[in-house]
Amino acid sequence: MPCRILLADPSPLFRAGLRALLEQKKDFVVVGDTGDAMTAVSLAEKLKPDIVILDMSGELDSQQALQELFIRAPASRVLMFSARSELDHVMNCLQLGAHGFLLKNASVAELEQALQTLRGGGQYLSSAVLPMVIGQALRHNRKRGGTQAPAQPLTTRQLEILRLIARGETTRSIADGLGLSIKTVEAHRSQIMHRLQIHDVPGLVLFAVREGIIRLND
Repeated sequence: MPCRILLADPSPLFRAGLRALLEQKKDFVVVGDTGDAMTAVSLAEKLKPDIVILDMSGELDSQQALQELFIRAPASRVLMFSARSELDHVMNCLQLGAHGFLLKNASVAELEQALQTLRGGGQYLSSAVLPMVIGQALRHNRKRGGTQAPAQPLTTRQLEILRLIARGETTRSIADGLGLSIKTVEAHRSQIMHRLQIHDVPGLVLFAVREGIIRLND
């Protein structure tokens, strides 16, 4: 079955272009669109889309809409779509509980990747803002001087590897730094993803940010 999508953006031209783009893809179907955030909540409650693409530019009352969506359409996942890339703006979206954040200048391929990730139950963070979010998380955790346990238990080694993954380390650099083989690191990463039910690196970063388990390791 195609992924059912609801569009909420104040620009009729943008909505029309995005609808035309998505309707060319057999994996997606647009079930509705609106330029008003609270109307989007009502439509989501009625239509029960798999994903709501919600603008976060400030023209829509999207903060309140996001909170209402979790109450009135809890099965729908929310992809924040924004032209703004300021750190405070991105972190606000994540802290409000969005399942993904994507910039409006993203490629068609990245949009598809984000939608497929959310459709599969994962979380997505635009590659353009990922380093900025990691940096903020590291600074925040350094000031706090500690970490919190994740919602689902991970071993000490898995937490260590998760921190390194979230910092942007490659599999080889993690293996070299910890004195492990590449296959061992890959096995740990697979176990982490399985245990957390998160199957992409941006999703792991979001989890680490929200659970407060990233810290400086130098």
